[in-house]
Amino acid sequence: MNLGFSYVGLIYLIMLMVPNIIWAKNKPKDYDTFAKNESRILLIFERIGEVFVCTLALIFSDYNLKPWVAWETWLVISFVLMVMYELYWVQYFRSEKTMSDQYRSFCGVPLAGATLPVLAFFLLGIYGKNVFLIVAVIILGIGHIGIHAAHKKEADEGNL
Repeated sequence: MNLGFSYVGLIYLIMLMVPNIIWAKNKPKDYDTFAKNESRILLIFERIGEVFVCTLALIFSDYNLKPWVAWETWLVISFVLMVMYELYWVQYFRSEKTMSDQYRSFCGVPLAGATLPVLAFFLLGIYGKNVFLIVAVIILGIGHIGIHAAHKKEADEGNL
């Protein structure tokens, strides 16, 4: 692991944050009602994971492009997942913006808004051979996907 700035990490974080900034003004109907019911433990996992993933994605240069070898396939797959994440958001922003729209699958990926970026950053950690990022992503995934799964279950039960 090599300390240094990762422009690939920065690109990923921009791809992650821009739709979320737009989402803040386009939240699903009744979202605040669902947010009040979030597990505090899952929320702690999510916040800790967010801080570490964002930091670790930027401070290791191991994620930057290298001459092509088969190992680069991990980066390609990871980037495809991030592109799918962007397309998921296009689908959401074109929808009626209900809780069901927020938690629908995309290209067969359940809870796409939560699982696609988690998987993408996990594969970025594998690509960079960075155990710290991999562990941070697992922590993030437990919280983030857990919260989204609970919201989806609640939305499905309420038929929202």
